[in-house]
Amino acid sequence: MTNPSFAEVDGTRIAHETHGDPDDPTLLMIMGLGSSRVSWNPDFITAAVERGFFVVTFDNRDVGDSTWVDTEYRLEDMVDDTAGLIDHLGRGPVHVLGISMGGMIAQTLAIHHPRIVLSLTSIMSTTGASDVGRPAPELMPLLTDPRPAEREASIEHGISVMKATWSPDHWDLEEARARAVREVDLGLNPVASEQQLRAILASGSRAEDLAAIRLPTLVVHGRQDRLVDPSGGVATADAVPDAELMLIDDMAHDLPRAHHGRILDAVAALADRT
Repeated sequence: MTNPSFAEVDGTRIAHETHGDPDDPTLLMIMGLGSSRVSWNPDFITAAVERGFFVVTFDNRDVGDSTWVDTEYRLEDMVDDTAGLIDHLGRGPVHVLGISMGGMIAQTLAIHHPRIVLSLTSIMSTTGASDVGRPAPELMPLLTDPRPAEREASIEHGISVMKATWSPDHWDLEEARARAVREVDLGLNPVASEQQLRAILASGSRAEDLAAIRLPTLVVHGRQDRLVDPSGGVATADAVPDAELMLIDDMAHDLPRAHHGRILDAVAALADRT
């Protein structure tokens, strides 16, 4: 397990790591619901560094080594954590990439803190509008059921969630197990997903506010995504002026290794536009 650094943001401790050459442009990567900095595939981070980015990964509040809070909050509070981390690092403005809930945070950061964002990449995410991006009903328990406390059972639970939501054409049990082990050994807050899901629901729709974004924007979504329906990605791209939409036929709610290069090449091209 790696040793993070910490930023204190209005009483919340945010654990973070950096990867690559500090002289390169910064790419801040934001994870999804209940996930932490170790949830990123190390190969994805390496590929981003190879494309000339100084990569920052971090734990949102309630996960990993960041503060586990005991009060309710909204996405806007998580956005303030993120903005505070950027300020702490002294790296702004930065390129921002978020997946799933991380895409929602990235979108809201671009809306409320446009001066610290150079480009926005929103992957497998949605606008918050109730009529798009909805999960398949049978997957809802994956978002709300408690994870077992015992280590091996928790690892197997994590693998089962990935099996149900990841791209079937690219299923890799070894990769899924490695991620589950990293997450469990870092430490899992049993109420993180529930609290973060409440934050998402309490924050409502960003659809109208997205129209105010004037940043180079890339929206990526898998056509096989059943956890966040592809309509969420389409709606996001429709809402942001001049956004680029990349729909990937054989991708679901994950980042298959086969598409790392394609996605990150597009992120690098987006950064070049700034």
